[in-house]
Amino acid sequence: MAPVKVFGSAMSTNVVRVLVCLEEVGAEYEVVNIDFQAKEHKSPEHVARNPFGQIPAFQDGDLFLFESRAIAKYVARKHKSADADLLREGNLNEAAMVDVWTEVEAHQYNPAISPIVYECLVNPAMKGLPTNQKVVDESLDKLKKVLEVYEARLSKTKYLAGDFVSFADLNHFPYTYYFMATPHALVFDSYPHVKVWWESLMSRPSVKKLSANMPTSWP
Repeated sequence: MAPVKVFGSAMSTNVVRVLVCLEEVGAEYEVVNIDFQAKEHKSPEHVARNPFGQIPAFQDGDLFLFESRAIAKYVARKHKSADADLLREGNLNEAAMVDVWTEVEAHQYNPAISPIVYECLVNPAMKGLPTNQKVVDESLDKLKKVLEVYEARLSKTKYLAGDFVSFADLNHFPYTYYFMATPHALVFDSYPHVKVWWESLMSRPSVKKLSANMPTSWP
């Protein structure tokens, strides 16, 4: 069987969200680089894969998908095994908790942490723009409130959905990894259970492999 193809930059948070699930389930894949600077994501070829002209896009044989969380769920379902059961769909309660914390990541955590990453890393390095400290400060306030909720949850369970690693946890890897390269990484020290959870995720073989190819510093 041919490897699946992931179209996008291997540095992209949304691409990494897919790759970490592929690594967790042991699926073969190929990353097809899409050059943002050359606007390849807006090319007719790529828009045929992702009609919004964004990354990632995904190909498995004749099947084309877009939207990183949907792609990653497809991967988790297709390659589910006793050792890689990221959605827990065989247990109604566990699956519900995975869904809850997946939604929390998308609607609470990501909107708080992503502006910090963009302002501190992406915009200065990729666009030559200075950091907007007002945006950073406002986002840090939001992030701290979210982390208070996470701290309470993780004081009761090892991972967000329960005492098992799941799709919900893995979704946090890309943006949190880059956040740790900003001047604000020490924020996590104020939330000991969150910090232990993050260190546990960072120790996973899938995360270690991908981290080795992601930048730890920016120009």
